[in-house]
Amino acid sequence: MLHLIALLLLTQQPLLPIAEGVASYYTVASTGSDLTASGELLKDDAYTCAMRKGELGSYMLVVAENGSSVVCRLNDRGPYVKKRIIDLSEAAMRRLDTRAGTLKVRVYSLGKDLPDQLAQLVPSDG
Repeated sequence: MLHLIALLLLTQQPLLPIAEGVASYYTVASTGSDLTASGELLKDDAYTCAMRKGELGSYMLVVAENGSSVVCRLNDRGPYVKKRIIDLSEAAMRRLDTRAGTLKVRVYSLGKDLPDQLAQLVPSDG
């Protein structure tokens, strides 16, 4: 939630979700491939995500129903399971909940260029 508050304070603009629904996570082992749609290596410990739409390289703020949040970079396409809106890396999912396999979330697009103050809050991609 800190990310959302910081963003609103820094931009002074309303932030509306681009998607609401179920998030899941995926790992290198579960995909059978270690390459993402952007050509990067999939890393379980990076803060990245996959969505069907959206500009690769953009940052997404994911806010879980439990109030926790994470900012991750869109570098892949998916999820390929019905009724899911976003696949998170394992690290991003664990930031939201240490045990869940799926969570209800809201997703906000932050664009490719984060303000310096907000970029400092985003975990590096390990």
